[in-house]
This record gives sequence, structure tokens and C-alpha cells, in this order.
Amino acid sequence: MSFAALLQSLPIPIIQAPMVGASSDALAISVSKAGGMGFLAAGAMAAAEIGPSVTAMRSATDAPFGVNLLMAPAVAPDPLDVARALDRLAVWYGELGLPMPAPPNIFAPDFETQLEALTAAAPPVASFAFGVLNGQQVEALHRAGSYVVGTATTVAEARAWADVGADGVCAQGMEAGGHRGHFLEDVDASLIGTMALIRTVRAAVDLPVIAAGGIMDGHGVAAALALGAEAVQMGTAFLLTDEAVTSLPWRRAITGAGDDPTRLTRAFTGRHARGIQNRFMREMQSIQNDVPDYPVQNRLTQPMRVAAAVADDPDMISLWAGQGVALASNGAAADLLRRWWAEAGDAARGVVARYERGSQS
Repeated sequence: MSFAALLQSLPIPIIQAPMVGASSDALAISVSKAGGMGFLAAGAMAAAEIGPSVTAMRSATDAPFGVNLLMAPAVAPDPLDVARALDRLAVWYGELGLPMPAPPNIFAPDFETQLEALTAAAPPVASFAFGVLNGQQVEALHRAGSYVVGTATTVAEARAWADVGADGVCAQGMEAGGHRGHFLEDVDASLIGTMALIRTVRAAVDLPVIAAGGIMDGHGVAAALALGAEAVQMGTAFLLTDEAVTSLPWRRAITGAGDDPTRLTRAFTGRHARGIQNRFMREMQSIQNDVPDYPVQNRLTQPMRVAAAVADDPDMISLWAGQGVALASNGAAADLLRRWWAEAGDAARGVVARYERGSQS
């Protein structure tokens, strides 16, 4: 079976986005069981945790699912750069009554070790963000029995994934919440809207396209499928579900979000990401380009973010969310999935009926 055929076999062509800090095994299982495709966010997992997580998913459901890795580069930053970054964060740690963390020895799980574990675990689908695999790595995943999906924010990135033999492309529009997946150009050159990206990627590569960014309900699902996507990936739409592990202050920020509340920032992690604007983002904006690149800044702010969540302080948490966050709904993931799919059908039929009536008048 081809990857396109796998997507077409899904009762509901909706993929739950892998979201570190909000996804859970329960969420992925619920989505897959309901007819979509659940995803495990393994980007922050130790390599030894990946195999057992895939085994647990297989035990819970026979339906297709995926596992996502973030291609974090191996880094050995200058200690002086780390010291300066910690100095910038001192006032924030002080507000929380926390001692300053010691400079860490490790800033992120080793990607190559994670990839080996993922290949051995052989989930049905393996997806990647922040870079592109080489052909040998893709072939190893294929031999293990996994389809490979790469995240692309531009046509050039989609072509790069096609060139190494990927089975599909996740086209991440600028509306998407969380980290930007760009890897060939800087962020400004990679902020393409979802609608334009679907069509231009479809025209450029002969691979199934999964649309991501700003899709919050059945109307968005119908629009993306009408533009040529084989499936859609929804992340922010799942943040308020019963199965998500979104923290309480994060949930409240979502439910209280006004019009157009999100901004891009690299202040939290050293990589541009979209979230609900808070005080940390505003006050760090003028120096956000001075913070060390991901994953260094991400590791240095991690204790602060964890403590802020415990303290119920949303101003020092990365409140990742997409531009459609005001449309987020509470409920069980399976119920929302079925509702969105019913809405998509109604939306598509409504467009046809509206113009049929117009042509007859």
C-alpha cells in the first residue's frame, strides 16, 4: 500500500499534530481509534523511551499512527554565550523565586540515537521537522516498514524531501502554532500561508500533501481538501481536549484569547515559534535575536517554564497556539474529530448548494 492509499483509507483524513508538552499517548490513541491518525511527539523523548511508546500504541490500537522527531542539531555552545543567556533570564528566575540553573552539559536528546530507536521501533509513519534526512536514513526507515513524512514550509523544502525519497510532505503554513519547521531559508522567507502552500507544493512534487496551519474545524478541513491536500494536520484544535496534557494556565490563556492573539517569537527556545503573546514575549522582543539558537535557549528556559506552570503563571510559559486559537473547543478528542468531519461534509455540500441556487435564480 502506498502512503497516499493509507491516507485515503482513513475514515477521517485528520491527523493529530505531535505537540511536545500537550500531546499524550491517550490523545494519539483516541484519535486513531476514532478514524483519524494520532501522533506521538517524541522530540523530547530519550531514545530508550521511543520503542516502548510505539509498542504501547500498537497494543492499544490496530489503526495507523505516527511518531514525530525534531531534528535538533548537536551543539557545544561557547560557555560565555550560555552565561550571557542565563544572565538575561536571571530576572525571570528571580520572579519565581528559583535559583539560577547551572549551565547544562546536554541541551537536547541526541537525534541520531533517537532516529536509530525510531527505525528499530518501525511505527507505521515517521515524521520529521527542522531539517531533512538523507537518502540512506529514509531507506532504512522504509526497510523497517515505516512511511516517511517531512515537514516543509516552502516549495524548496518539499522538493528536498521528495529528493531523498520521502513518502509525503506536511505543508506547514505560517498560521500554524508552535515551532516553525523551516530549514533552508530564514523565517521571513518561509512564512507562506497554508492555502498558497498546499497548491504550490502540489504543483511541485508528486507526493501526498498533508495541510497544516490554521485549520480549526470542518470548514478548514473542507477547504484544505478542496485545495488538493490528501489529509489535514490539526494541532491547536486539540489543545483543549480531555486527553491533551495542556497545563491549566495554558488552557486558560486559550479560552481567554481575544482576536489575533498570537505572535512569532524565538525568546523561549531560540527558534521561531507561534504562541499567544504574553509578558515574556513582549519584554524579550527587543533582544530575542540575541538569544542562543535552539536547542540551547530551549534548555535554559525549561526550568523557568515548568516552575511557571506549577505557579499558575502564564506570563512565563510558552503558550504555543496557531492563528485560529479563538476557535478551540473543549471535549473528547474522538467527539471533536467526528464533529469536524461532519462539518466538512456540510461545508462542501453547502458551497455546491449555494451556487446551484445562484445559477437557477
